Amino acid sequence: MSIIKVILLALFLIKPYLAIAQQNSPQDMLKRLHIPKGFTLSIFADNLPNARSLALGDNGVVFVGTGSEGAVYAVQDSNTDGIADRRYVIARGLYLPNGVAYQDDSLYVAEVNRIIRFDRITQHLANPPNPVVVYDQFPSDQHHGWKYLRFGPDNKLYTSVGAPCNVCEPSKAIYSSLVRLNADGSGFKILARGIRSSVGFDWQPKTNALFFTDNGRDYLGDDLPPDELNQWTIAGEHFGFPYCHGGIVPDPELANGKKCQQFTAPMWKFKAHMAPLGLRFYQGKQFPTRFKNQLFVAEHGSWNRSAPHGYRVALVKFNQGKPISEEIFINGWLTESGSVLGRPVDILEMPDGSLLISDDKLGVIYKVEYKGSDG
Repeated sequence: MSIIKVILLALFLIKPYLAIAQQNSPQDMLKRLHIPKGFTLSIFADNLPNARSLALGDNGVVFVGTGSEGAVYAVQDSNTDGIADRRYVIARGLYLPNGVAYQDDSLYVAEVNRIIRFDRITQHLANPPNPVVVYDQFPSDQHHGWKYLRFGPDNKLYTSVGAPCNVCEPSKAIYSSLVRLNADGSGFKILARGIRSSVGFDWQPKTNALFFTDNGRDYLGDDLPPDELNQWTIAGEHFGFPYCHGGIVPDPELANGKKCQQFTAPMWKFKAHMAPLGLRFYQGKQFPTRFKNQLFVAEHGSWNRSAPHGYRVALVKFNQGKPISEEIFINGWLTESGSVLGRPVDILEMPDGSLLISDDKLGVIYKVEYKGSDG
């Protein structure tokens, strides 16, 4: 067989795989996604394997946490053209460094068992300093051990500690909890319990009420229990896990006579296994006024439901401070055949009012802008 024939045969054999790769490229993904009229969607940054939580630093620097990748990235749109043109690796070899938070030129990173801090980080993006340990007394269990991390309006760090299981009675008070500590690691306090796996929270404008998502237990069927949007109000609250799920489903193994009415009920119930993660109350001026103070939620998608669902960004509408409805804002990561092309994780509002959305399956950050007229 001639060399030309060998080359042609090889091209014929690999052509389907090239097509698949092209279909799953970031730019091709944009063609598959559906977004409301007047909005545009672009790729802000790519080549970010397992991109998850996002935090905004100074000078437009966006910090990106990951999970199993074990890395923390920074990206920057240095020429303000809407696309990140600089990419830095801040750290590698970390233990599921999902959570990232920024304050006073320091980057805080939540690993499973500790919080670390990189000082003067925006001045040393290309040559990051060694991290300082802020707090290292968290459990090291990997199951639901990845953490979200945010600074609250009180300038304290907030994070959560998930359950080390699908469903169980935690052996230590620290499990299944929402916690708060000072930026220097002091003043550690457990604020609430009964939270199975929260990987996203935000504070409501005007009220400063803390809202957080919580992912319900598995293996109660395709449609139970609901995933949750909760509001934390006072220290000592208990949100039900493992005795009650979604505010309505007593656990068949662990309820032990406890009633769901004994616990703080969700403010909003998502469909079971939607896996709501990052969320953000919109406070910008770029989007139409109907989006002001409304809640965007990244629904990561089901992992073991017989018919997958989720894989979208939802808008939870509020009225008089309470959630009243839910609608799709962006979808298309889940195809009609059930194939999963991407998984949204976190949402970040930029100073110009645009939104960034991370995708840990495709390793990209999308940018959402409004370019219509608010008629």
